[in-house]
Amino acid sequence: MMTDIQIAHSAKMNHINDIASQLKISIDDLEHYGKYKAKIPLNYIDREKCEQNNLILVSAMSPTPAGEGKTTTSIGLAQALNRIGKKCTVVLREPSLGPVFGVKGGAAGGGYSQVLPMEDINLHFTGDFGAIEKANNLLSSMIDNAIHHTNGRYSIDPRTIAWKRVMDMNDRSLRHIVSGLGGTVGGVPREAGFNITAASEIMAILCLADDLNDLKERLGNIFVGYTYDKQPVYAKDIKAQGAMASLLKDAIKPNLVQTIENTPAIIHGGPFANIAQGTNSVVATRMGLSLSDYVVTEAGFGFDLGAEKFFDIKCGYSGLSPKAVVLVATIRALKYHGGVSVKELNEPNVKALEQGISNLEKHLENISRFNIPAVVSINKFVYDTTEEIEFVKQRCREKEIDVVVADVWGSGGEGAVELAEAVSMLTAGCKQKYTPLYEWEWDVKTKVETVAKKIYGANAVDFTPKARKDLKQVVDLGLENLPVCIAKTQKSLSDNPKLLGRPKDFVVTVREIEIASGAGFIIPITGDILRMPGLPSTPAAELIDVDEEGNIVNLS
Repeated sequence: MMTDIQIAHSAKMNHINDIASQLKISIDDLEHYGKYKAKIPLNYIDREKCEQNNLILVSAMSPTPAGEGKTTTSIGLAQALNRIGKKCTVVLREPSLGPVFGVKGGAAGGGYSQVLPMEDINLHFTGDFGAIEKANNLLSSMIDNAIHHTNGRYSIDPRTIAWKRVMDMNDRSLRHIVSGLGGTVGGVPREAGFNITAASEIMAILCLADDLNDLKERLGNIFVGYTYDKQPVYAKDIKAQGAMASLLKDAIKPNLVQTIENTPAIIHGGPFANIAQGTNSVVATRMGLSLSDYVVTEAGFGFDLGAEKFFDIKCGYSGLSPKAVVLVATIRALKYHGGVSVKELNEPNVKALEQGISNLEKHLENISRFNIPAVVSINKFVYDTTEEIEFVKQRCREKEIDVVVADVWGSGGEGAVELAEAVSMLTAGCKQKYTPLYEWEWDVKTKVETVAKKIYGANAVDFTPKARKDLKQVVDLGLENLPVCIAKTQKSLSDNPKLLGRPKDFVVTVREIEIASGAGFIIPITGDILRMPGLPSTPAAELIDVDEEGNIVNLS
């Protein structure tokens, strides 16, 4: 059996000009990055077409170490829709180098449902992450410069700085640092730290901005800290937004590539769903809807994280509304949530399925709260038994939910034709827009409790003294009417990663609240979630290599 990278290398890619022609994009308008990558100018976005065409959201049950194949399903579904005569583009997030070198080893799909060129997409791609990183750290530099030159223009209190530097790598040693050492030439010493680039507010801003002007305005609204006389300081107060926007002028343009079956793919932006909004950019989704009749997109991690934020934040700002939700499940993941260890997931175990399927059922209940029709896609693995698959099908039918088995890894678009037909029927029958979970005008505490109780299934929410102090700051700054982007572990519906399945009688603890006023949301941070991950004991980086001919190996 070939690996993902071997399958990718065996595929025949079309020139990016040929992919663009499928979407009726003029070759002269493309900004080429070699033969197989290009950026699309924003003037191809047509808001009217965005309203008319069909947006399909792919989400999943709570993720497990075994992996559920959400991106692979998204790509396979897009390929299948084209196979049945629907003009479809898949629109995805860009992978982060942190997970690529840490746990995943790659995030461009798998098997015969991949986006290509997979090495480029997984590594530097078109430089968007680097631009975001530099814009973020330019603001950090200008903040520290304003503190250093205490000439009365700013008088920023360094003890109040909330802004952190970022880098696109998992490096736990940089979570908490002291910067500014070195005496009078080194700056003003203060506590500081790093987040991973995907957690940068710049990433969130890029993915929510309507255009370059909106991007610049949002950058200016980034909250930095306070002056010594307790006045709030924003990025626009130190005149940083123009220079930051100049670094992002190309990064805001969506990237055009292709799938292994030469289906058009737009890949842009990459915020994590456990610590940010977890979806690709608004401009990328609108671009896909402007250029094709169907768009398949995904939201990170389980429905409780990425998809909830997709609806309550991304759709709230953009006016987008999916016409169908595909919920990806695997037999292996259901058994894991039923108490089976990773080493035993390939063994038949219907009893464990009976325990673990409650996780899937909770996510289906959550979808119904947004009033959008759904289908369950069972991502088939070779060890799945007929008895196990039939059990899951029967439970879905009892909930009156469509369910389809798809083999997107092994068969590409051909393995998702039944899923494509089911999705096509759902989109044709959906005439309504989504129903938001909460109103933005509610107070922050009520919004957090609504998500925690209705989506996670919590009994209550506990706000620590630090979080309550942060709540007061949100109110004082006049930001209480922003949506909430809850940072929570992806491993459980609760904020405790050890509580698998469908936990009950738990309390969600909000330990602190961060402000993302430029992006336009509030970030309640729960449990032990971190915004700068660390590498695992055996990182994927130990296997990734390059041969004498310059070919990347062991990237999967």
